[in-house]
Amino acid sequence: MNTLKLLGIALIVLGVLGLAYGSFSYTQDTQAVKLGPLELTVKERKTVNVPLWAGGGAIAAGVLLLVAGGRKS
Repeated sequence: MNTLKLLGIALIVLGVLGLAYGSFSYTQDTQAVKLGPLELTVKERKTVNVPLWAGGGAIAAGVLLLVAGGRKS
């Protein structure tokens, strides 16, 4: 399997996951206060929404790469 096909499959999978879940979240540690040797950190949970056009575009690009990778010159 060549690189274009693998990249196309990866884009299709990511696009489907983006459409299925719609968002993903992660935890970020931020330093709130540092006072001498005392340090206070806060864990913030952030959510990133995946737009519908991004998921659909990833699927379309993946299909195009699969078609381009399947053609032999």
